[in-house]
Amino acid sequence: MLRGLRGFAKFISAERGVMVFAIAVGAVFLMLDSGAWNQAPYLGAIVFLGWSGVDALNNVFDEELDVFSHPSRAEFTRRLGELGLPVALGLCALSSLLGALTTSFYVVFWVGVGIFFGVLYSVPPFRLRQTLWKPVVNFTVGAVPVLIVAAFAGASYPNVLVLVAVIGTTTAVNSLWEDLADYVPDLKSGARTVHIVFGPRRGMLLTIALGYALLPLMLLIGVMFGLPPVFYVILLGLTAFVSLRLLLSQKTLRSGDSDRLLELGKLLAKDFVVVAIVQTLNLMLSGYLSAR
Repeated sequence: MLRGLRGFAKFISAERGVMVFAIAVGAVFLMLDSGAWNQAPYLGAIVFLGWSGVDALNNVFDEELDVFSHPSRAEFTRRLGELGLPVALGLCALSSLLGALTTSFYVVFWVGVGIFFGVLYSVPPFRLRQTLWKPVVNFTVGAVPVLIVAAFAGASYPNVLVLVAVIGTTTAVNSLWEDLADYVPDLKSGARTVHIVFGPRRGMLLTIALGYALLPLMLLIGVMFGLPPVFYVILLGLTAFVSLRLLLSQKTLRSGDSDRLLELGKLLAKDFVVVAIVQTLNLMLSGYLSAR
């Protein structure tokens, strides 16, 4: 049973589901107040289920690629067989139902937008995950949860647009980090992602530069929403962690050796998943503290 739960968690990419859940809950505290404990988990559940459905949909169509990069996930998807697609669509339907129960047209609308982009990302003949448009689609992974919360809260002030832009950009850059780990299967499948078009070294350097570009944007969020000192401490701690990893990997970055760069890419991709989750939890906690 435990093995089955682990397989299902990988099938729906639960770790990234936690990330979008934290984005939604943090947005609730930033737009409403710390007493919004009833609304926060409910809106977080809408986002989590929608993301889980979309990612499960992607994994159904990615089974052959996952054999190389995520073999345990591919094995679980194969075991699900024909049930995989109904499970994915069922999660999307449940997210839509919870959205409809808010009685807000715009909440339902943004849930639908998120699922629509998930289809463009995953399903043939679109399969934008294998093109240069992948980061653009992944922008919606961060932007839609914020827009769902904003629709529920009736918020329309400029700070919301800045939050949408920053969180959306964060998830777009996160997708570039993930591509570092998927370079080989993407290349074998004929994908035209950023790292394949630019090459491993230039693609990695571009990803690193964009990662650092997020730092001032996150600081801007902290200032605009009056977040407490703990937000900055954790943010700078995460920056120091990534910087140390890159400092210790200078020889590999300068070498141009594709095999070594790809191994480093897999390591950095795992690091950034952790960094992204910790930072979104940091935003959630800081949002709660600032609203007290």
